[in-house]
Amino acid sequence: MEERIKALSQFGANPEGGVSRVAYSDADIQGRKYVMELMRNAGLEVSIDFAGNIVGKRAGKKNNLPSIAFGSHIDSVPGGGNYDGDVGSIGAIECIELLKENKIITDHPLEVFIFQNEEGGLVGSEAIAGVLRDEQLDLISSSGKTLRQGMKDIGGDPARYKEVAREKGDIKVFVELHIEQGGFLDQEGINIGVVEGIVGIKQWMVTFQGKANHAGTTPMNQRQDAMVAAAKFVLETNKIALNTPGRQVATNGMITAEPGAPNVIPGKVNMTLEIRDLDFDKVMSTFEKIKTAAVLIEKETGVTITYKSLTENIPAITDKKVQETIASAAKDLGLTYKYMPSGAGHDTQDMAKIAPTGMIFVPSKDGISHSPKEFTSSQDMANGASVLLQTILLLDKAKM
Repeated sequence: MEERIKALSQFGANPEGGVSRVAYSDADIQGRKYVMELMRNAGLEVSIDFAGNIVGKRAGKKNNLPSIAFGSHIDSVPGGGNYDGDVGSIGAIECIELLKENKIITDHPLEVFIFQNEEGGLVGSEAIAGVLRDEQLDLISSSGKTLRQGMKDIGGDPARYKEVAREKGDIKVFVELHIEQGGFLDQEGINIGVVEGIVGIKQWMVTFQGKANHAGTTPMNQRQDAMVAAAKFVLETNKIALNTPGRQVATNGMITAEPGAPNVIPGKVNMTLEIRDLDFDKVMSTFEKIKTAAVLIEKETGVTITYKSLTENIPAITDKKVQETIASAAKDLGLTYKYMPSGAGHDTQDMAKIAPTGMIFVPSKDGISHSPKEFTSSQDMANGASVLLQTILLLDKAKM
């Protein structure tokens, strides 16, 4: 697995040691060819669906049964690392090779998915889940191409992408192996994360409307400074997220001030607020606490605060039986494990719309992700692939 990770890292390699293998780029197209060659050598029947996803199929003893599916992605963020997505993709192929070497044929047919453009909005898995929309195809990707053009360039057909949507029942279960993208497993010395679900995400644009005025002639006690109100809001957001029991996180990640001159008191500030949690009620209750605290900020500063909802992703809870199966596989292999949420988005959240799902996390050194410094050891990768393989074999016999 480590050798293949290194080989894949040559496509889009950057001077910092990571990759910029953004979806639809030449590097992405070359990386996809490499992965498809591995899949064919493992005995998979490989094709590119109309949405541009790579799909590898392996027949089962009973091909009338729904498939067991697994896989991940190989595209990266700009200036990304060599393990995000790649571990799950290479690990899935490793499982197929081990089945082939040991002459094991599962009852269910197997499918390996290498989803296209995960980093640019889960595009490939959205198509399979039947939620990708026509208007999204005109969005510009990190490669500079529209999704429509990119889909063509990687072998898909944007005029027919809707045909790849799967119905509920087509897939018995979907499982994804992935690096944690956080530091809990690494810090605690735990081998495997059993993912309970992918957190819900809600974002707002928060607008602070004050009064622009001369920075030199307006006394401090006569100002309606939108930036001061925004600063207080940031501190309250952090305080509430820290002091509320639970695993919620809240972030103010983007801010702009108007008119944006050093000698003018900011009259208006726009700032994002993002809250994540596995329980969407917790997301909204945290928001209400922040709004309540903001009322006092309005009184203190004379600045009006308003909210506009931006995006909303409902939590994707993984299947309890699949969670238990992953935990059982880890235990049988003598590996330590813990149940945990995923704070980042994954293709699994789309697959959860059409099938029971599960996710297996392996440690990422120091919790670093989306960076050239991203690293997962060969042993941790092997542990994850071993758990994935045993999970597949257990689910093949399980009633769902």
